[in-house]
Amino acid sequence: MIKSIKILPTSLQVRFKNEIDDNFPNIWLRDHAKDKENWDYRSNQRKTYTASLSFKLFIKEASVIDDGKYIEILWSDSKKAIKYSAKFLLNNLLKKSVKNRKIILWKKKGISKKIFFKYNNILSKYGFKEFLKNLYKFGFCVITDCKTEIETVKNIANKIGYVRQSIFGGLWEFESNEDMADSAYTQEELRPHTDSTYSNDAPGLQLLLCCDYKASGGESIMVDGFKIANMIKDQDKKIFDILSNIEVPGKYVGDGVILEAKRPIFKLNSNKELVQVSFNNYDRAEFRLENETMINFYKAIKKFDNLVNKSEFQWRHILKPGELLIFNNWRVLHGRGSFKGKRKMAGCYINMEDFVSICKINDLN
Repeated sequence: MIKSIKILPTSLQVRFKNEIDDNFPNIWLRDHAKDKENWDYRSNQRKTYTASLSFKLFIKEASVIDDGKYIEILWSDSKKAIKYSAKFLLNNLLKKSVKNRKIILWKKKGISKKIFFKYNNILSKYGFKEFLKNLYKFGFCVITDCKTEIETVKNIANKIGYVRQSIFGGLWEFESNEDMADSAYTQEELRPHTDSTYSNDAPGLQLLLCCDYKASGGESIMVDGFKIANMIKDQDKKIFDILSNIEVPGKYVGDGVILEAKRPIFKLNSNKELVQVSFNNYDRAEFRLENETMINFYKAIKKFDNLVNKSEFQWRHILKPGELLIFNNWRVLHGRGSFKGKRKMAGCYINMEDFVSICKINDLN
């Protein structure tokens, strides 16, 4: 809520009831006017021609209204006062505190049964929101009692966003197949990794449905990459800086394509917050740095890779027919134990922006 305001020559000083205050520039406030003249509520797009605004515009009058929920401003170039909500201003503080993302960093023992959901339950509005909340919180969930058909994968994907097309298609089914140019199609152990380090925009979510299992072994492995990153940051800042600054190239060669992209293993945003863990030792492409830096890089990935391969960080579970594993590919590394026999899976990817969108709609981030 807004406690008080003070009109300054080129800005508006706003003090909130939590004693935080900020100065909002006139040009910025005017550019974000959301009345009918300046904002299209049908499309949620700006109508203001920003380039036409004068830097000399000023506030004629301003007042706090509705018990501090809004400010009303009459601009020098407007005939009617325009309202700005306290929520909008708080969301755009210049020095706002780091937002609690409502996630839980975990080791193997920190995972509860809350990650398991029955398919029919997530079809309801309440059940879907609970499932989504825990997917956001832990980075993965298991949906049980699914029909063992690819349509199940499509139905779940469409509740979140839409099926992403990739070099593997949109919806896909697979068994071990030595003719495919990817390690995922073998029966060998797959160490924890994230998918598509060779894509400029790696998939946000991955869905894997067990359709048939007549085998031994083949546990699905989940590791909280954010937990590992947080530990490294606390224990060895030098290694954390290497992993968050050196761009590591990923490369996919096969099936008629050559795909390449690069980004740090720990991708940070402009506020130095971790937003993505991106690591795949199988797909890492060749690259060179100055010798000393190169050696330090190898020390850093050795530290990281050894941690993600420790049993205390690995949640393991053999997916049974009708169980679908869904996980955040920007946070959770996944792997698979070696196996013998038949193991048929179906799955797809979903873009990160679609996952973020459905979480915002449900007030989860």
